[in-house]
Amino acid sequence: MAECGASGSGSSGDSLDKSITLPPDEIFRNLENAKRFAIDIGGSLTKLAYYSTVQHKVAKVRSFDHSGKDTEQDHEPPYEISVQEEVTARLHFVKFENTYIEACLDFIKDHLVNTETKVIQATGGGAYKFKDLIEEKLQLKVDKEDVMTCLIKGCNFVLKNIPHEAFVYQKDADPEFRFQTNHPNIFPYLLVNIGSGVSIVKVETEDRFEWIGGSSIGGGTFWGLGALLTKTKKFDELLHLASKGQHTNVDMLVQDIYGGAHQTLGLSGNLIASSFGKSATADKEFSKEDMAKSLLHMISNDIGQLACLYARLHCLDRVYFGGFFIRGHPVTMRTITYSINFFSKGEVQALFLRHEGYLGAIGAFLKGAEQDNPNQYSWGENYAGSSGLMSSSPELCPTQRARSGTFDLLEMDRLERPLVSLPLLLDPPSYVPDTVDLTDDALARKYWLTCFEEALDGVVKRAVASQPGSVDAAERAEKFRQKYWNKLQTLRHQPFAYGTLTVRSLLDTREHCLNEFNFPDPYSKVKQKDNGVALKCFQRVVHSLDALGWEERQLALVKGLLAGNVFDWGAKAVSEVLESDPQFGFEEAKKKLQERPWLVDSYSRWLQRLKGPPHKCALIFADNSGVDVILGVFPFVRELLSRGTEVILACNSGPALNDVTHSEALLVAERVAAMDAVVRSALREERLLLVQTGSSSPCLDLSRLDKGLAVLVRERGADLVVIEGMGRAVHTNYHAALRCESLKLAVLKNSWLAERLGGRLFSVIFKYEVPAE
Repeated sequence: MAECGASGSGSSGDSLDKSITLPPDEIFRNLENAKRFAIDIGGSLTKLAYYSTVQHKVAKVRSFDHSGKDTEQDHEPPYEISVQEEVTARLHFVKFENTYIEACLDFIKDHLVNTETKVIQATGGGAYKFKDLIEEKLQLKVDKEDVMTCLIKGCNFVLKNIPHEAFVYQKDADPEFRFQTNHPNIFPYLLVNIGSGVSIVKVETEDRFEWIGGSSIGGGTFWGLGALLTKTKKFDELLHLASKGQHTNVDMLVQDIYGGAHQTLGLSGNLIASSFGKSATADKEFSKEDMAKSLLHMISNDIGQLACLYARLHCLDRVYFGGFFIRGHPVTMRTITYSINFFSKGEVQALFLRHEGYLGAIGAFLKGAEQDNPNQYSWGENYAGSSGLMSSSPELCPTQRARSGTFDLLEMDRLERPLVSLPLLLDPPSYVPDTVDLTDDALARKYWLTCFEEALDGVVKRAVASQPGSVDAAERAEKFRQKYWNKLQTLRHQPFAYGTLTVRSLLDTREHCLNEFNFPDPYSKVKQKDNGVALKCFQRVVHSLDALGWEERQLALVKGLLAGNVFDWGAKAVSEVLESDPQFGFEEAKKKLQERPWLVDSYSRWLQRLKGPPHKCALIFADNSGVDVILGVFPFVRELLSRGTEVILACNSGPALNDVTHSEALLVAERVAAMDAVVRSALREERLLLVQTGSSSPCLDLSRLDKGLAVLVRERGADLVVIEGMGRAVHTNYHAALRCESLKLAVLKNSWLAERLGGRLFSVIFKYEVPAE
């Protein structure tokens, strides 16, 4: 979260003033719809939060109205698609230097239209200093909020809603940042806020926290003493000096006193015995760099030991650090991490936050928005509109470490429904959805970033083709290309910019960027056509399955599921076949499958299990539209229903690639039920339930699922989970441990990934897992 000093800004013609480098409408977006504001003004930085509504296009599907018609036409698609405007809520957070506060307030005032806001919530030391200016410029009343309450509210909010918010910092590691997965229960924790002094707060619940200690030796001490010692008045410059210094020239070490390590006490010889100890006896000048480094170590070690003692006293193992002293500076994070690790013998973890600079502004906003109950919803970071965490290399001059000139942005979208963990996860705190961490795996990272870059032309072409009637589709698609390309370049240099980099986050970022430029569902027409074609084949497929003996049928059903999974427009190897050969169908896909034994093959164990009693309830996560869901999933569902197993069929809430959405699945199920008595009666008797996952991703995060789905899983006593598809069962959840039986099925449609897993293109994964007793 590096910010530069005022001298670090560039210049641009179309900006708020001569020194702001981004066009203002890219910084303060959707201002005309802003409903509510909050501001957090520190000593040098202003953090502005506001709530706005965003209008965007969505592709809606519905059955044709056949009243007055005799019959459906044979060539007619199975449902109609209409594009509608929808309004969603978005939170915007903008961080800038206090130098620009007047220009920013002027811009906001000029672009506010009919705002309902009469009051602006304010927190931070500067809220008093700038109160008159804000009231005069915006014609709003300023309400001051308690700093600590705002910090805690903000901290709880980001920990709950941003999965890769917290990270540990590891010196000399590649990468330096290691992100923690979202803990389902974030409480209790210790928040150590290092501003001018240090406040230590124990946070027990959403609303219950207690100030348990602190110190007057904090960031202000480092700044003040640093200024006296080095004559450097700027905080960032002081840290820059420290990054180049050698503290052992100034500090007295254990080996300086004992000639080596102190074996009896178990102290290493390199340990600091006395900060600045050498300056008392050495008759020489010390460099500014060495003094700054010694001072930083002295204060960080002191804070680390204090935090560690309080954590131990209150039996806490998670300590989050925030405040202007941290601000993403590697030297600071390194010294605090070392100190906590040393004093706790590795039992207490020092954690930092990607958005710690925004905690106060978020908290102040939430305080002013309580009547709207923002905490009742789940929110998600919008990667298209957020700046990423930057690596603050000590070699760089602090003024070069700026992001977009002097601005830093965070945007969060309100999700339609609250998201919770799947109740069937074996150990929710240790669940990691993603199979490969691209932040960590340089070879995989290079491959996948190149893969997404090379696919970009195809996505742009598909986006334009999906809106044939639009005059500006090509222009918007070009803007999408530029935005997503820029994100990919950022991730090449800063793979940790948005948390742990994974195939899932690359896909999600692409979807966010497509939505940004009003391409809500580039595959809607493709899915409509594929569903229509597959529905015409459904009865023939079912009849041929019913003609088989029981054992033959079980294998044919599984092969059907796998063959259906081949139809994935997101896989280059498949989309090329589908575009070049319109005749490629279900039978052709079966021929593509690897012969048994498969790459991962526990089919024999599954068959054995089917000879036993039926499962009570199966939860099935479906993947693609068309052949996959209609000819692969529905026959499999039908077989389970015939055995007496209830089925919950879970599909995406929103569109991604050619994945089937919940609303499409409802229409498809209606058409299947018209042709099939088993499905028809199961739907009528609610033994087959179609639900939405709460996700709009080709991958699947079982820790962020629709609350309604979780409730249903509990009520129905689901004892089998079926996850199909490369995105849901290989890129994510390949190692997911569940409390019930599970099937993970996929066809590998990417040769690089197949080779990595020891197979080849169209190798089969059939993983049947039973939890250990």
